[in-house]
Amino acid sequence: MATAVELSGVSVVRGEATLLSDVSWRVDESERWVVLGPNGAGKSTLLQLVGAQMFPSRGEVRVLGERLGDVDVFDLRTRIGHASSAVGERIPAHEAVEDAVVSAAHAVIGRWKERYEHEDDDRAAQIMGELGISHLGRRTFGTLSEGERKRTLIARALMTDPELLLLDEPGAGLDLGAREDLLASLDVLSTAPGAPVMILVSHHVEEIPAGFTHVLLLRRGEVVAAGPLRETMTAQNLGRTFGMRLDLQESAGRYTARRAAHGHRAD
Repeated sequence: MATAVELSGVSVVRGEATLLSDVSWRVDESERWVVLGPNGAGKSTLLQLVGAQMFPSRGEVRVLGERLGDVDVFDLRTRIGHASSAVGERIPAHEAVEDAVVSAAHAVIGRWKERYEHEDDDRAAQIMGELGISHLGRRTFGTLSEGERKRTLIARALMTDPELLLLDEPGAGLDLGAREDLLASLDVLSTAPGAPVMILVSHHVEEIPAGFTHVLLLRRGEVVAAGPLRETMTAQNLGRTFGMRLDLQESAGRYTARRAAHGHRAD
């Protein structure tokens, strides 16, 4: 089975702070991973490494068969889709949703005088349909709800048919209905034929789409546990990750967690 992402003994040090410490992790092409951990666990740093936005201080990072340090990262980034609130903040409020999506074909934000092929328009329409936002095409980005924005950003990230899709806290700031709509879309996307390798970062087990297969648990820049979701997502491992005793429930591939009754902090 081909490997999409591989980190070997990776550390990231900035000044006196160690953001990641001796992390080894492998993602195969058939897998869909969620990365969980509290604030400061190193999740964002990990995503920047995998997205070829940062180099490690020590160790080796390989993404889509290329080793960081030996490859032109600008070429590598064209093979990676990245949906995050940081991208959303750069999209002009007056930009039409369909333009915000299709402009990713030219790797620009804010449509100007670019010329697009019919194939680009067709692909944008297809992706928007799959994510349930076709009806938003002529709406401006600034008028969208938070849930509509998140699905627009995912559609934009998919526009270039990436081999790897990175989702940075897609459920953040969503109400219950918007979160469930988004997770339903991600569940369909993650199990579709030809779907890209997907890595989703979150703080919450409730935001794991049912179609995801593996989990990486991080705490203070170190790996607590990593592996198949059903085997690795245990109350003990989750408690070690978040520093408290937790009760964990699973139903139809979805998880919920709460502090254990009269619980104390976990080791």
